[in-house]
Amino acid sequence: MPHTFSFYNTLSRKIDDFVPREEGKVSMYTCGPTVYHFAHIGNIRTYIMQDALIKALEYCGYDVKRVMNITDVGHLSSDADTGEDKMLAGAKREHKTVMEIADFYTKAFFKDFDAVGNKRPDVIEPATNCIPEFIHMVETLLEKGYAYVAGGNVYFDTSKLEDYYVFSSAIEKEELQVGVRDDVEEDTAKKNKTDFVLWFTKSKFEDQALKWDSPWGVGYPGWHIECSCISMKHLGEYIDIHCGGVDNIFPHHTNEIAQSESYLGHEWCKYWFHSNHLNDRAGKMSKSKGAVLTVSVLQEKGYDPLVYRFFCLQSHYRKPLEFSFDVLDNTVTAYNNLVKKVEALIASDDALKAADKNLESFLNTVRSSADVDKAVLKEFEDKFADAISNDLNTSMAVTLLYDVFKADTNAATKLAIIDSFDKVLSLDLIGHALADDSADIDPELEAYIKDAIERRAAAKKAKDFATADAIRDELLAKGVEIKDTREGVKWTLV
Repeated sequence: MPHTFSFYNTLSRKIDDFVPREEGKVSMYTCGPTVYHFAHIGNIRTYIMQDALIKALEYCGYDVKRVMNITDVGHLSSDADTGEDKMLAGAKREHKTVMEIADFYTKAFFKDFDAVGNKRPDVIEPATNCIPEFIHMVETLLEKGYAYVAGGNVYFDTSKLEDYYVFSSAIEKEELQVGVRDDVEEDTAKKNKTDFVLWFTKSKFEDQALKWDSPWGVGYPGWHIECSCISMKHLGEYIDIHCGGVDNIFPHHTNEIAQSESYLGHEWCKYWFHSNHLNDRAGKMSKSKGAVLTVSVLQEKGYDPLVYRFFCLQSHYRKPLEFSFDVLDNTVTAYNNLVKKVEALIASDDALKAADKNLESFLNTVRSSADVDKAVLKEFEDKFADAISNDLNTSMAVTLLYDVFKADTNAATKLAIIDSFDKVLSLDLIGHALADDSADIDPELEAYIKDAIERRAAAKKAKDFATADAIRDELLAKGVEIKDTREGVKWTLV
């Protein structure tokens, strides 16, 4: 039986206990990138938090199947069905074909996606693979009376719905309606301001690069329809969780629900998970501001991508997070200190110190070690599961990581706990400690520590506790903390 899991459901506007349609199994859909440009670190924050959600669910005993789209057609520069196709704009900018742009930026996206420790979705589907599915859904919506043809395009008729603004309170509805009325460019073919395009045949520009035959003429799909069709293609008529950034809530996810539930005739997705923005001091991160700060750019500046993941995990996914290089530098220091603590744990245990330093071999040694205190391991794993299942509280999970180093237990147990936590955190502290060229403690320092421990033991045996305490203080002044345990004296660098 999986651990009880709860998170903030944007649809209900409260924290809900998660109950999947099929016990123990989770069908999840996450909105993928529009591959017309690099994904900036704000985009990647969203994918880090989705990755943490998936791994947290798996940690708590769920089997998760995740599907993600790649938008390589149909996404206009305005979410209100106006402006230029983002893919075509990218192709013009770089003097390449649309598909060359899509291929280049898809690869760039996954390079950064992988670098921050994310697990790739089980299914990744480009929109251009699913044109027949899009056409079929549009045909069905027309047959059911939820869509109409006007000005050559096919529109979804939002007036057919009892409540179009499914995510919104009464106040938010009014704000959103004002936003729609204030659109810079009005589409006069629409019956209602909130109607949206399912299929374009007469675009705002004549040189659209990707077009397909359809019952309504040569054209291309609207942006919103791809997520509905791709999720149904791979996950069926129901999905448990739909993920995205808060900027996807309206109109993208609102429109997805409208067309999906009208097409299916029943509720489509019960739980919606949205991550908040990453801001810099000038406001929300955006590709429109010029130079795009990516994970690859951070790497070029000397930052480990997992440090950026650590930075994101220390904040709650529903809170806006402000990025600055000063804060990232502080995160580098904190991350490196954790790696050093892991190195010290390894160095303090003779069996672990002598173990094969290949990561998988080393972890197998830790996991099979008779020295691991199973009761302490379970105690920490239960606390960790409680934290991550409580609205994905990754900041509390990171606090528990720090608590591991302070725990009154042996090095093997601490490393087993860190290894367990990393199934979700994916910070690779043990891997970094093993790979660090400076992982071996300076021989002179190690000899001094052993000598001091022996001198302290002799002083305690002679009941000279003042000298024993002075030796402890002397070690601490040199950055070495010692603890008396059932297995003997253990030391760590602090």
